[in-house]
Amino acid sequence: MKQMTQQNMINAFGGESMANMRYRHFALRAAKENYPNVARLFEAVSDAEFIHAGDHYREVKHLNEGVVANSMGAFGPGDTAKNLGLAIAGETFEIEEMYPTYMEVAKFQGEDSAYRSFEWSYKTEKKHKELFEKAKKAVDNAKDADLGDIQVCGVCGYTLEGEAPDNCPVCNAEKSKFKKY
Repeated sequence: MKQMTQQNMINAFGGESMANMRYRHFALRAAKENYPNVARLFEAVSDAEFIHAGDHYREVKHLNEGVVANSMGAFGPGDTAKNLGLAIAGETFEIEEMYPTYMEVAKFQGEDSAYRSFEWSYKTEKKHKELFEKAKKAVDNAKDADLGDIQVCGVCGYTLEGEAPDNCPVCNAEKSKFKKY
C-alpha cells in the first residue's frame, strides 16, 4: 500500500475507534438522563463505527511496526444535547473533509481496496449524521427521540432506521447480516 493511503487508513482506524468508545460513553449518559431511544441510537452507531474500524484495520494487516494515528476526535463530553452536538460535528468532518480526501488519495494511488473501505464508511456517516440531527432536535426540546428500529449492517456498518432492506445499499450484504437495535 502506498504511504499516503496507508497513513490515511491508520488515521481512519484511529478516528473510528475513538468514535466507537465515545458513542458508548454517550449512550450511558443518554440512558442516565432518561433518553432510552437516544441511548439505543448511540449504541447502534457505536457498533457501526466498530465495524468501520475493523474494516480499516484489516486493510493494514501488512504492517509489522508501531505507527501513530492522527485522528480528529471530539472531546469534552457533557449532557446528551452536547454529546449529540459533538457527534454531529464529528460525522460532518468525516463527510465533508476526511473521507472525500482519503478516497481521492486512494483513487489517485490505485488503492482500490482502501478506496472501498473509505467509501463504505463515508456512505454510512451520512446516515449517522442524519439520525443524530433527528435525535438532537428532540433532546433540544427535552424529549426523547422518536426512533423506530435501528438496523446496522454487520459487514459494512451501514445504519438505517426502519426495516432492514433485502440487500445492503452499500455492500450488498443480505438482510440476515443486519442487527436490529
